[in-house]
Amino acid sequence: MMKRIHIATPSKRYEVVIGNELLPMLDRMIDRVCPNVTAVLIITDETVASLYLADVQHVLRQTYDRVYTHIIPSGEEAKSFEQFYACHTAALTNHLDRHSLIVALGGGVVGDLAGFVAATYMRGIRFIQVPTTLLAHDSAVGGKTAINHPLGKNMIGAFYQPELVFYDISLLHTLPEREMRSGFAEIMKHSLIYDRAFFGWLQANVQQLDDLRGDRLQYAIQRGIEIKAAIVAKDEKEQGVRAYLNFGHTLGHALESELGYGVMTHGDAVALGMLFAIFVSERFYNQPLFYSSFRTLFHRYGFPTSLPSHVSPERLLDKMKKDKKAKDQTVRMVLMKEIGTVCVEQISDEQLLRWLYAFAEEGRGKCDSSDSRGNDGK
Repeated sequence: MMKRIHIATPSKRYEVVIGNELLPMLDRMIDRVCPNVTAVLIITDETVASLYLADVQHVLRQTYDRVYTHIIPSGEEAKSFEQFYACHTAALTNHLDRHSLIVALGGGVVGDLAGFVAATYMRGIRFIQVPTTLLAHDSAVGGKTAINHPLGKNMIGAFYQPELVFYDISLLHTLPEREMRSGFAEIMKHSLIYDRAFFGWLQANVQQLDDLRGDRLQYAIQRGIEIKAAIVAKDEKEQGVRAYLNFGHTLGHALESELGYGVMTHGDAVALGMLFAIFVSERFYNQPLFYSSFRTLFHRYGFPTSLPSHVSPERLLDKMKKDKKAKDQTVRMVLMKEIGTVCVEQISDEQLLRWLYAFAEEGRGKCDSSDSRGNDGK
């Protein structure tokens, strides 16, 4: 059953279409929301190209005469200035104009990069998102586009909304468990920051990752997107409540940057960041949030639950101070008052460093063999 979710922001209104086996409808859906397209450039990565590119090309060529493709390397490392430049070269070489369309076919890396290319090519052309990962249920919605810098993740980018998000969940069937787990972390995040009832549904219906399929998968994606849409509608440019979507990301992004992009999946890093945020929240608000229960739950899903032993808390603090929410080099973290209620709080370097050391010690005290595997991001 196809589900439509309406996204309304000050800059644009568009739809997210979710369903199973939707791909044959792609060209007609594009033509409905993007009339008079002169050319289409598909940006995808090597992994997705080997699985779905031929099918997407076939569908689009039924309607469009000029369909081009640019393939980037797979992995977080592709969100670089070099790949950004190469995508622009492909657009220029194939003579895309202001009436052309970019199709982002892939996961979050492809969507972030292709969206930023669309935002900047000829000062902005139309693009659509065709997600192929569970993680992209978060990144494909809301208009955040970016590339990474060695000193920080997503530091170079723009807010730029797509014309359509076309989510065929049958394209997720080839995802390895590692990538499904990565996307599930963002679904968990949406429940924790906004909807206690949804968190309860996840606990009851997703005992392990293998339960995330069929109608359960579609509902989890749908509810996650609905929550993000509600927040983005209130705050498109992250001046207020949209910052809540960064729950777990302050430490998560610091870990990704410190370990090297791609060593730990984004979702694993965010899950560990959420655990740390809950750990800090208990101490900051001086109230129990059942951190140990969350740690057990996250461990059951296969998320890492302790910091890698070789990572320095001082270096993590330095990375966290470069977070986009930071103000005057002071860390501002999204903390949880209770399930469904979060707030951005400013924390001193001295206090945060103490809590990083305490969190690392807590992890070492309770680490088991499966935790160790998770910390390697494998």
